[in-house]
Amino acid sequence: MSVLPLVFTSGWASGINAYAVVLLLGIFGATGLSDEVPEALQRPDVLIAAGVLFLIEAVADKIPYVDSAWDAVHTVIRPVSGAVVAALLAGQSGSVPELAAGAVGGSTALVSHLVKAGTRMAVNSSPEPFSNVIVSLAEDLGVAAIITFAIFHPVAAASIAGALLLAGILTVYFLVSRIRRFWRRRTERRAEKRLGQAVAQRGG
Repeated sequence: MSVLPLVFTSGWASGINAYAVVLLLGIFGATGLSDEVPEALQRPDVLIAAGVLFLIEAVADKIPYVDSAWDAVHTVIRPVSGAVVAALLAGQSGSVPELAAGAVGGSTALVSHLVKAGTRMAVNSSPEPFSNVIVSLAEDLGVAAIITFAIFHPVAAASIAGALLLAGILTVYFLVSRIRRFWRRRTERRAEKRLGQAVAQRGG
């Protein structure tokens, strides 16, 4: 059976939380629940590193503005992770060329990441901090659920991931005004900070 559905789903999930994807796949492989997971993802050092980074992201992802800074840093990391995981999955099954799988996983992760980052900018335009926690928890649970489902039902999971990706793109499109408000506030904060520093220097 082709591993492409699992590649697509893991790419979508990597764009949201790459560390959770590596951790979950590694655990499923190490416990023998799936034969599709390559040994490289089951290594103890990989699982420990993924677990620590997942915990760091779980905290950073729930703090307003810190989450957007975290997303900016991961604009490269998440797509690369999605491509690497996809290539490893393809190499394990041999049903899809590794280069093609990497392209699918990486591009899907990039689009998914951009959707996540855009949504977070819109959420950060809200004055209360609770929406960040709710959205982050929903993302974490969604990634865990879809990866678990993909291990046992890859085609159905890929269909769900595709629908969620499309819904996310449409959501970002309708939240463009809020995203612009986020950037405007961020620019104003930077200007105020620079002004404050300039006043402090003159006063010194």
